[in-house]
Amino acid sequence: MRRFTQGFYGYAVALFVCLAAAGLFLLVTPQSREEHIPRLDYSITVANFGHSVPYGVWAPSQDPPGWVPNSNRIAKGENGAQVLYLGYATADRQHAMFAQSNEQPAAGFASRMANTDKAVGTQQVGGATWEKRFREDKKQRSLVRVLPDMTLVITGTADWQELAQLASVLQQRPQG
Repeated sequence: MRRFTQGFYGYAVALFVCLAAAGLFLLVTPQSREEHIPRLDYSITVANFGHSVPYGVWAPSQDPPGWVPNSNRIAKGENGAQVLYLGYATADRQHAMFAQSNEQPAAGFASRMANTDKAVGTQQVGGATWEKRFREDKKQRSLVRVLPDMTLVITGTADWQELAQLASVLQQRPQG
């Protein structure tokens, strides 16, 4: 027995046993090569947000093709304002988030969501003008639209075309 536990031979046997155990573990462990992004329904969150704010809520009329809604929440913003967040994995598997609030000042909310206050131009989407913002170090692009009673922000690592795709499916829902 001592021959199996000492010297180079013992080391080789122990290494073989460990590799065999790891190989057996990998063989019997279920593996999936398919991507899995959890899909979360945001309809209840949007409805609850609509009941808690004094204006008509904006929300996607449908999800853009190939996009997966994977997060949603209502949070408190500055000065007690409510903020709605809807997060997506885009068709190109980048991140995009839609946020809206009546937080004042609107410029402060937009800058906080976009992580910058510097505009780099504008973009027309469905007849509406959106301000474009870009933060280089985070590779974060943002579209900002300030309305009289609220601010809409679409932001993330998605490219401008994908952000515009989300902006194009937004519709204002009736108040309440």
